[in-house]
Amino acid sequence: MENQNNNSNFEIAIFAGGCFWCMVSPFHVLDGIIEVKSGYIGGNLDNPTYEDVKAQTSGHYEAVKIVYNPSLITYEKLLKAFWVQIDPTDDNGQFHDRGPSYRSAIFYTTDEQKALAEKSKKELADSKRFEDDIVTEILPASTFYDAEEYHQDFYKKSPVKYKEDRKISGRDEFIKKYWGEEYWNIFD
Repeated sequence: MENQNNNSNFEIAIFAGGCFWCMVSPFHVLDGIIEVKSGYIGGNLDNPTYEDVKAQTSGHYEAVKIVYNPSLITYEKLLKAFWVQIDPTDDNGQFHDRGPSYRSAIFYTTDEQKALAEKSKKELADSKRFEDDIVTEILPASTFYDAEEYHQDFYKKSPVKYKEDRKISGRDEFIKKYWGEEYWNIFD
């Protein structure tokens, strides 16, 4: 990740892809990423806590907010990185995390992001990579609430627990099955 100078030129992307712990590290490795924050979006409760969201009663998604430098990385590349992290055909969670707070979604912050997200979703559907319909929603961004500090960069703070959770989730097996070696091309 690069230095955070001259933040007036930075943009924000917000993606929900199940457990936010697993959505941070894939974006951290990309050039042009300034910051990746775990948090909550899309619900009906101000300042939700992890317990509120996990209880599936607040209406929030677990999500990541990515601050990036668009002169170094495009929103289209971020979309590609997003699609290969999720099961876009699952409308009740992601992998072993079940319930509305774990659904996948793209939260757009501009009309351009909305158009690019819709285009990428259509391209994925047209590719027939998946037998089932692509159900990932494309929604307008609302207030993003940062998750508690212990959730931020969890893969760095608690690498053993992170690796265990990721392993039992089935996410990596899914990625390998549907993207194979192509997965790594996203990060070039």
